[in-house]
Amino acid sequence: MSAIPIARSPDLFRLREAGFNIVVTNAGFLVVRDVPYVTSQRQIALGAVACQLDLAGDVTVQPSDHTAKFMGEYPCDKEGAPMEPLRHSSEAIALGNGLTAQHSFSRKPQRGHYLDYFEKMTTYVSLIMQPALELDPSVTAKTRQVVEPEPGESPFNYLDMASSRSEIHEINARLSGIKIAIIGLGGTGSYILDAVAKSPVDEIHLFDADVLLTHNAFRAPGAPSLDELRGQPLKVDYFQGIYSKMRKGIITHPVKVDGSNIGLLTGMTFVFLAMDGGSAKRAIIEQLEAWETPFVDVGMGLYVKRKKIGGLLRVVLSLPDAREEARARISFTEDDALNEYDRNIQIAELNGLNAFFAVIAWKKHFGYYSDMGHERFLSYSVANSLLTKDDLHGGSVED
Repeated sequence: MSAIPIARSPDLFRLREAGFNIVVTNAGFLVVRDVPYVTSQRQIALGAVACQLDLAGDVTVQPSDHTAKFMGEYPCDKEGAPMEPLRHSSEAIALGNGLTAQHSFSRKPQRGHYLDYFEKMTTYVSLIMQPALELDPSVTAKTRQVVEPEPGESPFNYLDMASSRSEIHEINARLSGIKIAIIGLGGTGSYILDAVAKSPVDEIHLFDADVLLTHNAFRAPGAPSLDELRGQPLKVDYFQGIYSKMRKGIITHPVKVDGSNIGLLTGMTFVFLAMDGGSAKRAIIEQLEAWETPFVDVGMGLYVKRKKIGGLLRVVLSLPDAREEARARISFTEDDALNEYDRNIQIAELNGLNAFFAVIAWKKHFGYYSDMGHERFLSYSVANSLLTKDDLHGGSVED
């Protein structure tokens, strides 16, 4: 792990984004690893270039020194002759983190100094790597290694390169530092988890008392094995095992939330309700309203007619300024054959669509997505692809 947060220094961040395998040691050295070079035997090997960092607190400033260190044999040209113009000295130099450099180089730019550490390190890497490129044009120092974030930098177990490539880190940060609860890990709830797990929220609390059965496998993301299904794991444990490979902060609660244990939701920033109706749902919503906690409720009612499947998907975003209007769109009916939202037909793509509508509503609320319509209610009709939206303060709109 790096001794300073790489993401806070644009030049270091740029090196990492370019694909270089970098680390900052506890002694304050920047190290670029996996640099191809030519040995005296005219073989291509991998070394590492390092230099001492100049910092203002934990952020880099312009380098005051133009020298660099090297770990490996002394680099040679393509004929195996040492690259003497680079040599400054050859002696062991401790870099921290158990690393030791064997050589020191000196290459001062014409202006007399390097602008930043991106320019300095790419200059040295290019010089050292050039003979190796002449022997094998396919070699590169941009190995794009999977990189662990620095402590406290990210809830993920490896860096979110998708956001980096899209340059949306600042937007993504609007979702950090919050606690999410997902109540119900059926078809829709499990797809909600799949999307939320890939956002930088601090904690994701999973609430479900049921075990994972065979029918669940056909309406949830991923694919459990036969042995996993035979083991009948709790849903919360099964999904925690999957997504903890990617991120930290997934907390399991193998319980059915109702009026007796609703205190488990204390301190949640946002709640997804992906559960059946009934008294438990009513108690949860009443308490969330009392706490002024924003939440999304989802429902899906499917039916078979003329040997084809039709029905509606529903998403309701409930915020403190329109609680009564939101309640009017939420189903509290349980096991009612006339209530289309409580039918038990579930199809993976419709569960996923329902879940993603809910996640989009949550992200709009936190300023992640553009939100011109400020919709709080959304209904999707399967048969005619009709999308009905309402801000719960005015009339509905159909697309």
